[in-house]
Amino acid sequence: MYSPQRASRSEFAPLRHLNYHLRTWGTPSASQPPLVMVHGWMDVSASFQFVVDAFAEDRHIVAPDWRGYGLTDWPRTDGYWFADYLADLDAVIDHIAPNQSVDLLGHSMGGNVAMLYSGVRPERVRKLINLEGFGMPATRPAQAPGRLARWMDELKALHRGDTVLRPYASADGVARRLMKTNPRLTHDKADWLARHWARETASGEWEILGDPAHKLTNPQLYRVEEVLEIYRRITAPVLAVDASDNSLEKWWNGQYTLAEYYERLKAVPTLQTAHIHDAGHMLHHDQPVAVAQAVAAFLA
Repeated sequence: MYSPQRASRSEFAPLRHLNYHLRTWGTPSASQPPLVMVHGWMDVSASFQFVVDAFAEDRHIVAPDWRGYGLTDWPRTDGYWFADYLADLDAVIDHIAPNQSVDLLGHSMGGNVAMLYSGVRPERVRKLINLEGFGMPATRPAQAPGRLARWMDELKALHRGDTVLRPYASADGVARRLMKTNPRLTHDKADWLARHWARETASGEWEILGDPAHKLTNPQLYRVEEVLEIYRRITAPVLAVDASDNSLEKWWNGQYTLAEYYERLKAVPTLQTAHIHDAGHMLHHDQPVAVAQAVAAFLA
């Protein structure tokens, strides 16, 4: 099993009526802001361990489990709203750095949250790293009725118990599932990550640490015009990192392309880009050393 080089600590904070789990590394420094890392959809904060281990220098890092993931509480709700992630991040940053800005890194969904947060609260972010946080395809008002109807149908399925995250017979089963999703993930890392991505139940099965309600369609349309207005208000220098596999176009089958994503990024006032070779969407698992080097150079 993978052996972490820098051990993390678990802290819990009462934020927005939830007991929020914060995974931390290093110690606070008066000369350096905290680095806040936010994970993606159906992931957990421990996902950043491999990059943390690859940093040449030790620094204070805080990675929350989003609401409904990992060791953070599940809210008493049957749906998740994107604005809640912004408010949760605001509460986390207020909790760990009430009087200073932070460096902020987000992967995938977390990258989208980090980009929006940095435009809404520009004074709170010193530097921003976006790891494959592409956003979504543009939507049209005509899509609203169908989107809302689909969401309500999925809510009914959720309450019938049709929407579940199936358990696994063992931690090795979870590890093999992670490796199936990401063929570059080595077995030692998958075995370690499985024990943070899932937990053993009283029956001996391993259940995924994620609320099935995360799988529901978002009933809100994705309005690119609003996103671009927020991007224009980002004052922090931004590093946008993508991977060689171009997962974006695989997901959306031409509905949304990497070229469109980079066209949107032109709205960001101060932008750098980086490309990670031999990596897929989980680039922080596939090439943690290359990601750590790109991040460290940018933050320096």
